[in-house]
Amino acid sequence: MSEDQPPSTQSFLAKLSKQFFHTPLKSNNELLQSLKEAEENHVIDSHTRSIIEGTMQLENMEVRDVMVPKSKMVMIEHNASTKELLDIMIKSAHSRFPIIDSKQHKIQGIVLAKDLLSYLAGDKRGEFNYKEYLRSAILVPESKTLGSLLRDFQQKKSHMAIVMDEYGEIAGLVTLEDVLEQIVGEIEDEHDLEEDNIIDFGDGRYLLKANTPIEEFEEFFSVELTVDKVDTVAGLVISGFTRLPDQMDEITLQGFNFKILKTDSRRIHLLEVSRQVSLEKG
Repeated sequence: MSEDQPPSTQSFLAKLSKQFFHTPLKSNNELLQSLKEAEENHVIDSHTRSIIEGTMQLENMEVRDVMVPKSKMVMIEHNASTKELLDIMIKSAHSRFPIIDSKQHKIQGIVLAKDLLSYLAGDKRGEFNYKEYLRSAILVPESKTLGSLLRDFQQKKSHMAIVMDEYGEIAGLVTLEDVLEQIVGEIEDEHDLEEDNIIDFGDGRYLLKANTPIEEFEEFFSVELTVDKVDTVAGLVISGFTRLPDQMDEITLQGFNFKILKTDSRRIHLLEVSRQVSLEKG
């Protein structure tokens, strides 16, 4: 593999527009409109259009928009026994695990489940020395763009990064799959079906699957919404916009702020939700 820096999202789109469109395109909006026309004229299909649009979105999204919050991370203490390691790995069904020293609030690195399984399969005796298999952890700020993160993953041949907040504390983690899903859509496996529809980031923000039923939203936030002929939060948001919103669009409805994190030409996928901050003085 070449050690040259991978091409940026912008250079890819520039080549694309030069190859397929005769009229020079001067903005993302013009390119999006051209893609829509190309789909309507059967030059590209809807899936291709969705992938290109997803690629364009990477430079506008930040790590905080897609990360797994710290409260949902599965971390393993640095002094865990082999049995404890194995139990956690089996229960969570993840493939990569941050090793943490809780007393120092420091991530020591990443251990892969396959390394422990290979060790056990080799019929070796004694405790598994994770330090022999420890991979260095990439540390990234919440504000890093997904396009930049994807280039980091490519250059460092890594699949996971630890997200740090402005105070240098662990805020969450983000994986290569999280980034790729912004391009190709949800990459679901049998374990994804068990994930919650609403995830608490712990700072007043919530990650919400757009197809979450209204009833579940109401129960989670202990509210009663006024809805008309919609069954999901996506339907509520779209009715508020009176159109299919664009990525990063925001709207306030019934005491909640909704920010569109992922959408395509057909539907909304992910939302960030927070309660509306009251400016009234008590």
